[in-house]
Amino acid sequence: MTAAVLSPQARRDVLEAVHWIAADNPAAARAFRDALRTLAADIGRYPESGVLRSELAPAPYRFALLAGFPYIAVYNATRSPPLILRVLHGARDMPDVLRDLMG
Repeated sequence: MTAAVLSPQARRDVLEAVHWIAADNPAAARAFRDALRTLAADIGRYPESGVLRSELAPAPYRFALLAGFPYIAVYNATRSPPLILRVLHGARDMPDVLRDLMG
């Protein structure tokens, strides 16, 4: 089993989230990173476990919640290992942010 990997954009998303969370709560920022590692392992084990959201992005892109945080991982389930493209706060304007995946 190979964990899902982060795209360069997903890495930037994670760094931004960690810095923002750590400003108020460093322990929560560490928990965020731990939750992301767990999610990446789960996606690697079960790539089809995420939800298809055709109104936001076509298959093979899937969406998975980051346990304990209001963040969503967007990933390509057909890659080996799966590729996490974005890690986004759930309050973001998803259609706008993911517009490039619709093309």
